[in-house]
Amino acid sequence: MELESVGAALIRPGQVLIDRSAMSAAARWTQAVSEADGVCVVHLAPGADPCEVTAELRDRGLRASPNHVLRGQPLFFGGPASRPFPAEPVPFKHRRSRSGVVIGLLDTGVAKHPWWSGSEWYARLAPEQADAAEGAQAGHGTFLAGLLARGAPGAALCVERVLDGDGLTDEATVVRALHRMRERPPHVLNLSFGCHTFDDRPPPLLTDAIRALDDTVTVACAGNTASDRPFWPAALPYVVGVAAVDATLRRRAPYSGHGTWVDACAPGDWLTSSYLDTTGFSGYATWSGTSFATALVAGVIADGAADEPVRDVAARLLESEEAEQIPDLGVLVRGNL
Repeated sequence: MELESVGAALIRPGQVLIDRSAMSAAARWTQAVSEADGVCVVHLAPGADPCEVTAELRDRGLRASPNHVLRGQPLFFGGPASRPFPAEPVPFKHRRSRSGVVIGLLDTGVAKHPWWSGSEWYARLAPEQADAAEGAQAGHGTFLAGLLARGAPGAALCVERVLDGDGLTDEATVVRALHRMRERPPHVLNLSFGCHTFDDRPPPLLTDAIRALDDTVTVACAGNTASDRPFWPAALPYVVGVAAVDATLRRRAPYSGHGTWVDACAPGDWLTSSYLDTTGFSGYATWSGTSFATALVAGVIADGAADEPVRDVAARLLESEEAEQIPDLGVLVRGNL
């Protein structure tokens, strides 16, 4: 994927995202436009700067954003682990869906695994939603699927592959996937990826796409940035942003994003889950990162949604006077593993 760095944010060179209302205003910078699933990608004429074009369009009150690059968030930059490690099998029997709860998982896809062999949701999975076979984050989606399945036994997963094997995607791809979810929105949506933006403001088209899922609780990772700089979409006020705590359950994991914009935290170090059956692995791995803390929180919310409305579950989890709060990390959620 071609990308460039702008103010510690990554963007696709020469691309701006707009909605149809901004088409005429963007025409003078436009070389070509691709439109699909609710978003227009403007391919700029040579010499046009995506950030400058975005700023001018926004000054006119229009919805625009550079096409930011988003990354999956296992741990890459120091700490207890920078990659998955082989693990011994963990016993778990997947229950058939009786709760009716659906968890949306946008990630690298999901591979075949004993934990969901025979499950209805996996039987419906299209071949193109299989997990990436190669790359630094191949198996990321399968690992998350295992945490979600154990956290909310009986829930069904709705999987869409948006990340490549290196854990990379762009804002346009995610917005389009979210747009397609509107017809059958999940109860809970797990987004274990994100980005900084070029101006540290929320990306408007991604914001609109998440807000359009009115009845869905979206849970997103705070990022492995070790900083309080807002990480999107976790920093959106109607998204449950999740940081990671270390094994003490009292301190921030050294890699985790943090700040007043974080809503919850969960263990993120040395979690064991399903993985690819590949060289050096036999279907199980141990991995660390805010990606995986996010799945623990999403699993708790989805599990509770079998008995009450999902938004009530999330509100009770985050707003209870009895909840244990950690400064700049939000409410501590221990998970259902």
